[in-house]
Amino acid sequence: MLSNSGASAEALVKDGTEASFMQDVVEASRRTPVIVDFWAEWCGPCKTLGPALEKAVKAYGGKVRMVKIDVDKNRAIAAQMRIQSIPAVFAFAGGRPVDGFVGALPPSELKTFLDGVIAKSAPLLGGEAGAAGGLEEDEGPSPEEIAEVLAAADEALAHGAIGQAAQVYAQVLQIAPDNLTALVGLSRAYSRSGDIARAREILAQAPEGKADDASILQALAALDLAEEAQALARRMSEFETRLAKDPDDHEARFDRAMAFLGQEKRQEAVDELLELFRRDREWNEQAARTQLLKLFDAFGAKDPITLAGRRRLSSLVFS
Repeated sequence: MLSNSGASAEALVKDGTEASFMQDVVEASRRTPVIVDFWAEWCGPCKTLGPALEKAVKAYGGKVRMVKIDVDKNRAIAAQMRIQSIPAVFAFAGGRPVDGFVGALPPSELKTFLDGVIAKSAPLLGGEAGAAGGLEEDEGPSPEEIAEVLAAADEALAHGAIGQAAQVYAQVLQIAPDNLTALVGLSRAYSRSGDIARAREILAQAPEGKADDASILQALAALDLAEEAQALARRMSEFETRLAKDPDDHEARFDRAMAFLGQEKRQEAVDELLELFRRDREWNEQAARTQLLKLFDAFGAKDPITLAGRRRLSSLVFS
């Protein structure tokens, strides 16, 4: 295990978000076990457990770290982790959950829990175990096996299991650093979590001579689209005001669709563009249809929103 004896107490405990989850938890847990505390302001037991858990984590002097997630501000991650009651605590190591509990534990039991986490993490951090549903590095997986787990990761990402998919993509890259499918998949996972900058950094790691590959260029175009959407999301009220005055303000409807995308409301973005296409399919050289096809490419062919959106678009085209 890497030594963290020089880490400050403040660095051992931090607030996490949906955008930082993969960086702060999944990736960080490949070096040091990470305890994730799901809590909320209104939760009485959380106010007891949280400080006690922080104190216990800091007492280990860097052998374990802690990330606090406010479930009210980060509902997507809470849903993905299937949090049904709080406080809920998960321990991550090697990029995946290894232990956890629900409810408040007394301080004496917290030490036992952390000791167990550290013990379970040692072989994972030493590279002796792979992520669940992934690959064992020492088995020398075949190209067919890699393709199979990547297909499963694509399916997980399409259904919103961002962390699970990212774990598999990252593991494949450890085994096959030149695998562009895994590289693009990991970038898409970061983009879906809202971390566009990190998604670009991932693509920049493409092997020499592969930067111009069609899959890399398509992924970069999707990131440009996501950045544009994030900027437009800050102007949502402007577009809604314009549409309230004139429902046929097609430019406002188009920009509102992209603003929805910037808010991670992908279904609403598709609905808005389909409505624009229904109202005036020829507007701005069929801009609504063109943008829909870009979104479908960015979401992925297996994404349920893509599948349903393509059917609805075809129905409008041939109506």
